[in-house]
Amino acid sequence: MRNHRTAIAGTAAAASLALALTACGQSGAGGSKEKQGDAKGGTIGVAMPTKSSERWISDGANVVKDLQAKGYKTKLVYGEDDPEQQVSQIENLITQGVKGLIVAAIDNKSLDHVLQEAADAHIPVISYDRLILGTRNVDYYASFDNEKVGRLQGTYIVHKLGLDSGKKGPFSIELFAGSNDDNNTRYFFEGAMSVLKPYLDDKRLVVRSGQTALNKVTTLRWDGATAQRRMDDILTSSYKSERVDAVLSPYDGISIGVLSALKSDGYGSGNKPLPVITGQDAELASVKSIIAGEQTQTVYKDLRKLAEVASTMLDDVLNGRKPKVNDVKSYDNGAKVVPSYLLQPVSVDRSNYEEVLVKGGYYTDAQLR
Repeated sequence: MRNHRTAIAGTAAAASLALALTACGQSGAGGSKEKQGDAKGGTIGVAMPTKSSERWISDGANVVKDLQAKGYKTKLVYGEDDPEQQVSQIENLITQGVKGLIVAAIDNKSLDHVLQEAADAHIPVISYDRLILGTRNVDYYASFDNEKVGRLQGTYIVHKLGLDSGKKGPFSIELFAGSNDDNNTRYFFEGAMSVLKPYLDDKRLVVRSGQTALNKVTTLRWDGATAQRRMDDILTSSYKSERVDAVLSPYDGISIGVLSALKSDGYGSGNKPLPVITGQDAELASVKSIIAGEQTQTVYKDLRKLAEVASTMLDDVLNGRKPKVNDVKSYDNGAKVVPSYLLQPVSVDRSNYEEVLVKGGYYTDAQLR
């Protein structure tokens, strides 16, 4: 609650009151509200991976907004893609006495010890978008249907190349996957490959680099510059005269890196059109790229809804209610099956971005100019 000082000049009572209020964290005449907002239910710790990605900035802001609306204070931290830093941040949140934790892991296998500390302090944990592995101390998981994300990407490539309408090809494709320390990477890749594999098997799709196994195509920390370097190497070694027709990219930041490598190799000009390039997260730069005819597709995940699901889950746990889930089988983290709520992703390209993103209130026309 917000406290107000009453000035009682010249009295010992005034001095005592000022000292007491200072000890409670108030500052300045008239009192002040903390940045996190007023709260009835205590403070929630929110640990996000990095500010280098537009989507995680949005996630952090959305989660904080929803928790504040439910009457909580929040402490939002970003680990800047450093697993040790994230562990230290979560330890600090536990020490500070947070009532609950919402965690999007940087390295999903690095949190076992610190989450045991949370469990010992009776602090519930919601795993946010990236499933935390190897610990029983995860109460619930909020995410999207991650395998469907991959299926949408694979299906888009097949349709755009005309393979589903009888075109024989062969078409050249290169495969990219997310970070090898993110559990979602496997789901995205397996979803896409469930669609692409029949065409790879019958040689209507050809990976000229030969890099098809998941452990050969991952991109550490989902980093666009890392993806750009790998695409440069592939173009140099495997595409002397052939042309890339499609790139399976799991994330918009990777897509932008891939595009940079392709454009440096002359794609997008003359008789060398850009290939079909997928993506994920509908980040602003990539939506603008899609509108400009460069990146071809992205998978939109409404982060506002994800934040709402995660904050509601935690609020339910803290108030003795059973959170709503819609999947109690799929997400085994190696120590337990984590009850989950999965939202539905949507494929977006130039044909429907206005309907989905603008009319849906995710972006304004002005933002996309």
